[in-house]
Amino acid sequence: MILISGVPLQQNENWQFGSIEKTIIQQMQDAPINYSYNSGHELLFELKVRKNIIQSAIEMNNSQAVFTSFEYARCNPRNWQLTRAGGFLLRPDVQPADAILDIYRNSSQYAFECATAIPIIYYHAILNSIGSYSFNLLFRNLYLYSWHTDTDLGVITFYSNHFIPGDVLYVNNPDFDRRTPQFRGVNAVVLNDGRLFGHGFNIRTSEEMIQILNEKRTPGSSRLAYITKLVTRPSFKYLFRVAGWNGNSRADKVQRPIVHHNKNSISYAHYLYYSM
Repeated sequence: MILISGVPLQQNENWQFGSIEKTIIQQMQDAPINYSYNSGHELLFELKVRKNIIQSAIEMNNSQAVFTSFEYARCNPRNWQLTRAGGFLLRPDVQPADAILDIYRNSSQYAFECATAIPIIYYHAILNSIGSYSFNLLFRNLYLYSWHTDTDLGVITFYSNHFIPGDVLYVNNPDFDRRTPQFRGVNAVVLNDGRLFGHGFNIRTSEEMIQILNEKRTPGSSRLAYITKLVTRPSFKYLFRVAGWNGNSRADKVQRPIVHHNKNSISYAHYLYYSM
């Protein structure tokens, strides 16, 4: 159920929704949990970002960006500095919005693994939601490596049996072949039609994604790949607040430490474990 200031949602007749937003709202309404908002604007912001996450995932699926390990990562040197760990550090003379857009516009120059793909999708979706001006103020010192993100992205992860379009799930491959560590698992965006997008796996049903991972197991292994109960998403409410601050006093914000773990295709929960 959707609650606005504690009251069940009464849809505003002035709200014009497309099929993606309608699907998200219906799944929220049918959920076994409450989705609570302080205002209709807060709900509309989450719907916009979720829609843009889905569209950014589809655009990445259609791009020429290559799925690879950290060892073989590459980026456009005009916008990013490739670090020895396989991360992309924003060049000091480049605006964050321009660098994120370049990943999509000049995708053939990029190669990265599937965990790194999710923050890229998040940044691209938020940029399309709040515009270049606010994005450049909020995300001035971007570094793309695995699940490392700017604190204002507010990424959260939790265990749940419930998820909705725009969420990210993790498909685990416990007996992955050590010769191909990029198939340890896949971080996958839930699309509005129920299919999943994972970088390197394209858009597929969950059954198809599991089948691909099963083919990448150690010979003779008995444990099958499976979808975990981990659900990951940005903190939409926090983003709604900080986007409204227009970047004021955000230059001195505390950033999370960077954890260079060299483990490809891990979940956000796995990344948090390394950062402890």
